[in-house]
Amino acid sequence: MTFAWYAHLKHGQTKPWLLMALMSWGIALFEYLLQVPANRIGYQVYSLAQLKIMQEVISLSVFIPFAVLYMKQPFQWNYVYAALCMVGAVYFMFRA
Repeated sequence: MTFAWYAHLKHGQTKPWLLMALMSWGIALFEYLLQVPANRIGYQVYSLAQLKIMQEVISLSVFIPFAVLYMKQPFQWNYVYAALCMVGAVYFMFRA
């Protein structure tokens, strides 16, 4: 989803907005096709809140390398601080 949402910022600036939107949604469709059944299966084991926090952790885990390596953004310590906040969120969502 990260690639679908943000890659056009690097390569699509000169392309028509509608074309980039259709390409992005074409990429995102594949993730949705995986995410919906994964959530149905996961909901048998995890709560809705736990599924959501897992999705957010995965998103941040993918976004940071994407931003630094693909988009060539400088590494920021805010990424580390955000990840630490997510660790806290995971703790609170999964504690018994």
